[in-house]
Amino acid sequence: MKPRILLFIAGAVLLTAPGVRAQTGEPSYLDDRSSPETLVQSLYNAINRREYARAFSYFGTPPAKDLESYAAGFEDTESVDVVTGTASEEGAAGSIYYSLPVAILARKAGGAEKVFAGCYRFRFVQPSVQTTPYMPLQIEGGTLEPSDSPLNEALPANCGEGVQQEADATLQRAERLFDTAYGSICSREGSGSGAETQSHVMRFNYDYDAEGTPPHEARLFRFFCDRGAYNEIHVYLLANENDEILPLSFASPDLDIRYENEDREGPVEEVRIIGFKTQDQLVNSEFDPETLTLTTHEKWRGVGDASSSGQWIFRSGSFSLVRYDVDASYDGEINPETVLDYASGP
Repeated sequence: MKPRILLFIAGAVLLTAPGVRAQTGEPSYLDDRSSPETLVQSLYNAINRREYARAFSYFGTPPAKDLESYAAGFEDTESVDVVTGTASEEGAAGSIYYSLPVAILARKAGGAEKVFAGCYRFRFVQPSVQTTPYMPLQIEGGTLEPSDSPLNEALPANCGEGVQQEADATLQRAERLFDTAYGSICSREGSGSGAETQSHVMRFNYDYDAEGTPPHEARLFRFFCDRGAYNEIHVYLLANENDEILPLSFASPDLDIRYENEDREGPVEEVRIIGFKTQDQLVNSEFDPETLTLTTHEKWRGVGDASSSGQWIFRSGSFSLVRYDVDASYDGEINPETVLDYASGP
């Protein structure tokens, strides 16, 4: 694929944005965050228009200690031409990470020119898992090194892999904690397909946060623990915003189930909640990153006519039990009864 080229030449306008008229001697205003390529183009559009606050805002991780320091780095820059390659992407836990080859030609006020080349890194949080304030595609960082090649030849062919080194380091820490805490409990034998560790980024606010507080972020890990004939057991760890990784336990009702017959083959007389307990191993669990909801469905025997199901929602930084269903009758029918429900409306 040919590189995408966008030239900003002092005294000429080569790109226009709908509804925005360029001032004399400067490029037309461009503010497009729809892709890594257009975001980099918008970044250098802002620099060429000397709109450094706008350029600074494109970064998720600040490129300088403050706006004044960032702007000072362009004091002797007259204009910048930029060439971009094709972005590579990698998805993880509700986010997409991009890496983009970039080369620039920077012109100083005195006429000197210098080419730099390297890679920019980006992060895009899926809109479906966001709250307010909304976070668009952002630049997470990048490194441009001086190059002796012409602008088009200096552009890297690709940026390789490894755009998620920090995220992978967190996963490695979680794996070590899981092995330490559950290595003697969980069996990896016969794990087979579907036993890969799952990871999800969760964005949330505490109930005491003021309106407009930027969302906090936590990362949820699901580890395979063991598998039987018809049930699979999982363990969950949480990496919080303080960079702590902790095992999770989930509230569940302690049930008193009474049958007409002692062999449990007859009808169920009563299902009562007599308290609550916690469990750190969930059966046949699934997590929905869009609703931040975790569900379980534990079969009490293979035919599935007796079972229990739970539902927990992640809110204000922790999981809350909001629903629990029980099918206690071994009657060949699937007919669960809801014994706890904080999820349904009135």
